[in-house]
Amino acid sequence: MAESSSTDPAATASGNGAPAGKRDLDRAFEALYREHLRDVYSYCYYRIGNHHDAEDVTEQTFLQAYRHFERAQRESDGRPLRPWLIRIAHNLAANYHRDRSRRPTAALDNVEPVEHPHGTERIVEGRERMREVMSGLDRLSDDRREALIMRFSLGMSNREIARALGRSDGATKVLIHRAIKQLEEELQAAGASDE
Repeated sequence: MAESSSTDPAATASGNGAPAGKRDLDRAFEALYREHLRDVYSYCYYRIGNHHDAEDVTEQTFLQAYRHFERAQRESDGRPLRPWLIRIAHNLAANYHRDRSRRPTAALDNVEPVEHPHGTERIVEGRERMREVMSGLDRLSDDRREALIMRFSLGMSNREIARALGRSDGATKVLIHRAIKQLEEELQAAGASDE
């Protein structure tokens, strides 16, 4: 006669001791992580401006998301969780900037980007244009800048942006429209002052 196990076989299907529900939750989180890592990192990078700190904030985002993943899955009613992740990253980036503003730092305005091994004119023009756009983004209000980053860098829909920012769909459309107009005006003004 076989001995009965004290562990419920339905709860530990693979024999590694972890409850089946926990394993399923971990697999679902792993899929979420793989699917959205690039978007969360990109958002953090655009908000923070350097790779190392963006990596740290991305890591913090997923650690915090993991802690609340089960509840988020329940409450999402099948809706995508990307806006939820971006909202976490948004809050952590805001904390990062608030903490940095309390500590004095050296200005790095005169630092040039690393030289590209192919010193073509096209690369230089692209870098200059990127600097102009990033500078224009810096002059936008936080909500406008974040809406544009979510829309154009992450490819999020207006509905996803609305959820991430806690706004209505209509208010988000207006926000994005005004942000684009302001950025265009900033870029035109910068172009006129260069001439």
